Amino acid sequence: MSFSCIRLSKICFLLSVIFCAVLLLLIPKFQASWKPRSFPQPRPPLLFNGSSKSDIPLQQVESSSIDHLDDETNNIVHMVKDELVETLSHYIVSTGRSSLKANWKINESSINPSHNMRKDHVDIAGVSAKEKLELKDIFIAVKTTRKYHKTRLNLLFQTWISQAEGQTFIFTDWEDRELRLRAGDHVINTNCSAVHTRQALCCKMSVEYDKFLESGRKWFCHVDDDNYVNLQNLLHLLSAFSHSQDVYVGRPSLDHPIEAADHIRNDGSTTAKFWFATGGAGFCISRGLALKMSPWASLGSFISTAERIRLPDDCTIGYIIEGLLEVKLLHSPLFHSHLENLQRLHGEAVLKQVTLSYGGPENKRNVVSVDEVFTVQQDPTRFRSVHCLLYPDTLWCPALMMN
Repeated sequence: MSFSCIRLSKICFLLSVIFCAVLLLLIPKFQASWKPRSFPQPRPPLLFNGSSKSDIPLQQVESSSIDHLDDETNNIVHMVKDELVETLSHYIVSTGRSSLKANWKINESSINPSHNMRKDHVDIAGVSAKEKLELKDIFIAVKTTRKYHKTRLNLLFQTWISQAEGQTFIFTDWEDRELRLRAGDHVINTNCSAVHTRQALCCKMSVEYDKFLESGRKWFCHVDDDNYVNLQNLLHLLSAFSHSQDVYVGRPSLDHPIEAADHIRNDGSTTAKFWFATGGAGFCISRGLALKMSPWASLGSFISTAERIRLPDDCTIGYIIEGLLEVKLLHSPLFHSHLENLQRLHGEAVLKQVTLSYGGPENKRNVVSVDEVFTVQQDPTRFRSVHCLLYPDTLWCPALMMN
């Protein structure tokens, strides 16, 4: 009996050992087949450019904004997405003499700069609106200086500004009582120098940018005091996009990108190549893109950025957008500066443009050709004639325009 118990105990012990051995052999197999659940990682804190002056709470920048942009647009950060918010849809470009259909795609590495830019005219009647846009959604900044208050500005107030008083803001360098009485708080004395230097121009552009952010409006458009703005064409052009997209549209003054010294690029290069829209013809920037520019443009950072690359205001805009944010300029010859041969624009094509300009005293004949509303002596810039063709019910337009 005692022998049977001892034998049974040995058998149980051996079975226990075998079971433990088998279990140990199976454990690695279970470990290999089991995978831990992947949980979403917490988002890193917002990183601001340490060298900029823009590391302020977002609500301060957007205190008056009524726009509800997506998270990627509202995050004013140093590193931003380099793809478009959504595909920029097809739009037709036309001057009445030629047309070209362009398709802009997400993550498109570049826009072919070798195309004939004279074909890139937006057909105002053919654009498919992305959103309902009104003039009150556009912030139009007019850059001027003291010496042109009574000449250039008077002409603008008489013509296109009369149709957009609530949308137009005058950025100057002198406190002019008469101008203040005429435009009220839409006159902004930048306290910048009146000298036409790179520093003075960048100073004014810096104030323009900050005032636009404060306004909460959807689009920022910059023009000079020798530009005529066709408001309806501007409205239809911008209606082709969403203000939360990355949109930078204007006309280059050169046929090639420029190069600037830049010693802080992440890829180790010391220069940056980029296109820029000339300020003399005007350009527009969506609010979504303007917010992303903040680390290099807001609260005086624009002046610091311009000093680093030692380029004027419009070039600095292009550097920030194309060189740093990697958003491509949309080339549009609907914008015109006094540097062009404006006599090439004539007839119906004149009324299809977004901005016009005129030559200075050294080139008085460099103006657009329009139907005879006023004589060249009466209207050397042709702005009054253009205005009467667009708004024939204007009180000072000739009576024949009422027919």
